[in-house]
Amino acid sequence: MSTLNRLAVDGGQTGTRLRLTDGSGSVLVEQELPGILTDRPILPQVAAYSAELAAASGHRIDELALGLSGLTPAASRPEALLAAVAPLGVRRVALAHDSVSGYLAANGLATGAMLAVGTGVVILAASDDSVAKVDGWGYLVGDVGSGFWIGRAGLEAAMRAFDGRGAATVLEAAARERFGALDELYMVIQGDERRVSLVASFCRTVIEAATAGDGVSLGVVRAAARELAHSAATALRRTGWQPETPTRVGAVGAPVTRSELMRGELSAGLEIEAPGARLEPPLGEPIDGVGALLDVPVGHALHRSILVATA
Repeated sequence: MSTLNRLAVDGGQTGTRLRLTDGSGSVLVEQELPGILTDRPILPQVAAYSAELAAASGHRIDELALGLSGLTPAASRPEALLAAVAPLGVRRVALAHDSVSGYLAANGLATGAMLAVGTGVVILAASDDSVAKVDGWGYLVGDVGSGFWIGRAGLEAAMRAFDGRGAATVLEAAARERFGALDELYMVIQGDERRVSLVASFCRTVIEAATAGDGVSLGVVRAAARELAHSAATALRRTGWQPETPTRVGAVGAPVTRSELMRGELSAGLEIEAPGARLEPPLGEPIDGVGALLDVPVGHALHRSILVATA
């Protein structure tokens, strides 16, 4: 049995979750911290969070696994991450896009597809020898069907109703209650440095309104689900999957896992876009997939997407 303490860091835009476990897998410390700011250097933020946890808990950190939303080639530097956390005693790190850690959380090592739906969205499919990633391109040019996408669509619907350009919807009153005067809403959002997560926070309101029967909100949820199903089908086809072949689609992230309506609409979308693919409950939480990054076998298709550095 390993005696190494492992810190898993699930770095998202809305929040960052840290979990320190011992060699048996028992949780020593778990924390929720603010999200990673993607307009600033990312690895120093991760190192700072890790140092704070180590100092507050008094536990050593031997290994660190990082699953990161919006990981770019410029940030894909495991040696730089190791250097940043080496003063904490860390001797081994694994770094991967959160699509990879999300896949491990949703499906383990099984073939299929994964949808990670949070503030952003990314889809990953894996066969025995191939991996295909779809979307994950950020809120300005991608992340279709994400929490931000749903929240923004809901706020747009609210403003259309406010102007008289669109159908009446409970989202108008909900946006006013959440943000204040609607003719000031755009300034409130633009003036907040966490504007992306602020807009994404309205996703829950949209889904709740849809569940309660608001037609405009239901239209937003259905559109998001169909887009997610289309992205999943695209990723599966790129790995060689053929329609009508049974395969697993796991989804992680609050918009899907906490909403029966969203799951139902997504399942319906998959029947159209990817017949044979079946939505299944995730095997674990995203943080579980992050911790598993250091354990993926060398021969597995996902291993090529995990960057490792050892002191």
